[in-house]
Amino acid sequence: MASETQMVRSETAGRRRQELTGVVTSARMQKTIVVKVTRLVQHPEYPRVVRVVKKFYAHDEQGEARRGDTVRIVETRPLSRLKRWRLAEIVARTTRAE
Repeated sequence: MASETQMVRSETAGRRRQELTGVVTSARMQKTIVVKVTRLVQHPEYPRVVRVVKKFYAHDEQGEARRGDTVRIVETRPLSRLKRWRLAEIVARTTRAE
């Protein structure tokens, strides 16, 4: 029994965390940003590539991300009802002044 639980822990610990890149759409909450991730998906019936947009709530501990920044977020444990991602790095800063 103990070896089974140890094996399960080692499998989950070695799992690579999913990473996504997107644009910050909102940074008005404390320690939270909203990131819009755009993917290109082949339509199942028609020969067309469709843009699929999804928004993710991510944890930003230092509050360094601003609206319009391109960021990389990584999967993490649930931090709140909506937050399952955290800010890994800011890939590019926005050039627009607010």
